[in-house]
This record gives sequence, C-alpha cells and structure tokens, in this order.
Amino acid sequence: MHVPDGFIDAPTSAVTGVVAAGALAVSLRGARRELDERTAPLAGLVAAFIFAVQMLNFPVAAGTSGHLLGGALAAILVGPYTAVLCVSVVLLMQGVLFADGGLTALGVNITDMAIVTTVVSYAVFRGLLAVLPRKRRSVTVASFVAALVSVPAAAVAFTLIYAIGGTTDVSIGKVATAMIGVHVLIGIGEAVITALTVGAVVAVRPDLVYGARGLRQRLQLRVNGALIDAPAAAAPVAVRTSRRTLWVTGLVTSLVLAGFVSFYASANPDGLEKVAHDKGIDAKAEKHASADSPLADYGVKDVSDARLSGGLAGVIGVGVTVVAGSAVFWALRRRRHDDVSPVNTGV
Repeated sequence: MHVPDGFIDAPTSAVTGVVAAGALAVSLRGARRELDERTAPLAGLVAAFIFAVQMLNFPVAAGTSGHLLGGALAAILVGPYTAVLCVSVVLLMQGVLFADGGLTALGVNITDMAIVTTVVSYAVFRGLLAVLPRKRRSVTVASFVAALVSVPAAAVAFTLIYAIGGTTDVSIGKVATAMIGVHVLIGIGEAVITALTVGAVVAVRPDLVYGARGLRQRLQLRVNGALIDAPAAAAPVAVRTSRRTLWVTGLVTSLVLAGFVSFYASANPDGLEKVAHDKGIDAKAEKHASADSPLADYGVKDVSDARLSGGLAGVIGVGVTVVAGSAVFWALRRRRHDDVSPVNTGV
C-alpha cells in the first residue's frame, strides 16, 4: 500500500499533504489526552512493532503478498489520535531511510495508511463494543473485525485518490475491482495479526489497552442474598507482568521479527505493486529520492550477505523507530500537567 512517487500528480499530492498535516496537528493535540506516563512508552513500542511486522509480507492469492498496515492495531492499543502519529512515524522512517513509499507521496500514504485505517477501524471497533458483552474477549473480537474492514477501506481510499490525480489513463473500475479484491484477502491477515497482538496484551496488562478502558467488569458482592457492584477500589486490575517486562518483551519480539523472521517473508509483490504492474498504474513511477540511502530496499549497503544485510536493516529500522516514536510520545506526555485521575493511577 506504500504509494511510490509518480503514481499521483503533484496537485493531488499537495492536497493530501495538507490533509495529512492537518490530521497530524489534530492528532498531536488529541494524543496529549490519550497518553500518560504508563502508555507513552507503549506507543513508541507500538510504532516499532508495526515497522517490524510490515517487513513480514505474507502470501495471498495469485502471486501477491500483503503486510500489516497497523492503523487498527495502534488505535486499539494506544488510542486513535496516537495511532495516526504511530503509523506516520513508521511511514516517515520507511520513506526517508528505506526508500519505501515516495517522499512526494508522503501525504498520500499518511492519508491512506494512517488516517483512513485508523478512523475506519476505530469507528467499527467502538460500534461493535457498544453491542457486544462487556468482556475482554469482546475487545479481541472487535479488533479482528475492525482490522479486517480497515484494509479494503484503505484500498477504496487509494482508488478515490487515483481517480482524482492518477498519472496514467487506467479505468477506475478496473483499479477498484483489483485493489479491493486483493486487499480483502490481505485484510484477513491484518485481522489475525491485530487480534492476536491485542489479545496478548489484554491478557497480561488490560489496563494499558486504550480500547479496553471502561470494559472491566466490576466485582460483585452478595449482600443479603442479592448481587451488588463493589466499589471500584475493590476491583483491582489483574496485572500479570510489569510495564518494563512488557516493553522489553515487545522490543525483543520486534527485533527478532525484523532482524531474523523477515528473511523468510514472501518475495511476491504486495497488493498495490501487483495491481499497479498488472493494470499499468506504474507507467510513470519515478525513482525514489532516497534510492541511494545506505538502507534502501531494506538492506545495508556494502553488506553482501543478503540475510545479514536485511537483518541489520531491520534491526536498525526498529531501533530508529522506537527512539523517534518514544521521543515524540514522551514529549507529548511531558507537556501535560500531572494527571491524578483514576485512569492514570493504576498499577
């Protein structure tokens, strides 16, 4: 789904750049309300994890692969405003360091992969939680469906952007059919990854999952034969691991995925690449401005061993992303006044 330079004309790219800048400005303000001293480090980790998992292309039908977009995962774990920033940090790192996604198309990519996926998935997620039982399992189920829907939604958004500013004369109907069809399949992989990750975090630290706030069932006490809700203080959060352990585990997992498992990822073109090649959308694609980067195409320049080169690039990418993301989110948290609300005084 990373749109290269040359797919979309300059005026449309500029407009999407303005849209992206406005959304980022709103997200910066919104993230200050979502982040606290407990969740700011988690947000940086989520960005690094998304970077790592995006390196793991999985095969889908007809010689095509897909990878995580991450908007739904981030929105559910750390909140929708912070999610837009998480995915945007990943896209910026990928574009500048790894020549993945055009720099002139950065506004297109942020609009499509960060904004659309987050808005659509979180709306679906909250809608489902409103009708599902108020249990932690419902968070996992809702995250699966929300992630599943977010990927074809991003495909529709790209098709609309292409209809407005595409640089090649290709039937929009053909583009829409091909893009939506393959991304419905990719959405299944997105849904599985998102649900497994959210379920794992909910199992050990439900208090850190933004989407699970307010869903914790109250402890009930039997008084004179009747069940009544106990006071909130009598229903502590079930914590199975410390924040530090969760963060270290997540970082190590991200490093292993990017530095080792990524070597075994599918080499097939992803959904957009496949459609672009088959339909001729890539006829006017341009050379990436960062094509000469030492890390271009997820390899380290002058390292001849492919496995070592890709692994080092993945490790560097995770490291840079977690540092950049953590700096942004911790700075946002530090600008806030001390918050002593019940939400922020948990374990």
